[in-house]
Amino acid sequence: MTAALAGRVAWVTGAGTGIGRAVAVALGAAGAAVALTGRTLATLEETAALVRAAGGTALVAPADVTRAEAVAAAHRAVVDRLGDPHILVNNAGWNETRRFWKQLTPEAVERLLDGNLLAPFLVTLTVLPAMRARGDGVLVHIASLSATMIYPVSGPVYTAAKYGARAMSASLNAEEGIHGIRSICINPGEVVTPILDKRPVKPTPEQLAKMAQPEDIAAAVLFCATLPPRVCVTELTITPTDPTHFRADAHAIAART
Repeated sequence: MTAALAGRVAWVTGAGTGIGRAVAVALGAAGAAVALTGRTLATLEETAALVRAAGGTALVAPADVTRAEAVAAAHRAVVDRLGDPHILVNNAGWNETRRFWKQLTPEAVERLLDGNLLAPFLVTLTVLPAMRARGDGVLVHIASLSATMIYPVSGPVYTAAKYGARAMSASLNAEEGIHGIRSICINPGEVVTPILDKRPVKPTPEQLAKMAQPEDIAAAVLFCATLPPRVCVTELTITPTDPTHFRADAHAIAART
């Protein structure tokens, strides 16, 4: 697998921490030249060091991916230094602590929709022309289990945005498959990442120990990105083996006689 992506350029958003960092390291270790985008230069530089330590090439291209002009500037930097991306991983996203209907403000709604739905649209738009011209491209969107059903813990705006990202990915396959472009929507369940710090009730150490790790999602991204161009994993849902949202009911069932 070490040379599976040799000669390929990958662009990862939200690359400073969590899933984005793990994905960047995995792609770099597989031979891709990896561009790292996010809002915090210091964490991007840390990720770049990890990619290089794994034997990969890394370029830091900071940007607020909710702003079209910032995305365009980061894209130009990636193309100028590494070339047009063959792989895009839309991982950037976040949630609010005060996320429920009784707590929401218009400003919070705008931030959540921008970060979780507008951003992947903006970044995807920049890479599509070159992918079409080349007749090849892989788009990976890190959505959420909340894109498949309603989980109250996620909040309504995050949920709606992730449903939208899932639909965005499906529409890309419908329109762009004729150009050799594959769009993959990955729906992780609970993963130990900094977004958990935004939860109204923080998970306990025992709960964290049962969750997926960023490296688990990165392994799935790498698998999807290295499949033959003739096939596409259109959607992939990954959950902890012992998921929080079923645990109490499962134990109650197990206790019955």
